[in-house]
Amino acid sequence: MSIPVVAMSEILSVAPQLRPEDMAAVAQAGFRSVIINRPDLEGGPEQPLSADVLAAADTAGLEGVYQPVVSGALTQADAERFAELVQTLPQPILAFCRSGTRCSILYRAASEILGQESAD
Repeated sequence: MSIPVVAMSEILSVAPQLRPEDMAAVAQAGFRSVIINRPDLEGGPEQPLSADVLAAADTAGLEGVYQPVVSGALTQADAERFAELVQTLPQPILAFCRSGTRCSILYRAASEILGQESAD
């Protein structure tokens, strides 16, 4: 796969912006789900719309979720939702945003939440 993927754990990796035409390669690489964390049109009209990426993901046999998170404005609710997705989506999961950094931050925050839940 020519997409620069960074493994955060055995179950989740992150990547920069993906396009509909990338979804078949994502599936071929063994991923079972994708999470889109980049809000539609954040990068302007040349950014692929989440609906188009999700349709291509479905065609490729992937489970897809659109969870837009504003860069630099991550909330506790964002982290909680990401943690829920990590727990419930088919694994392994590939999350993406503009550069992959936002997804990495979300995963770290979600890991703290999941760690707290397992300690309860």
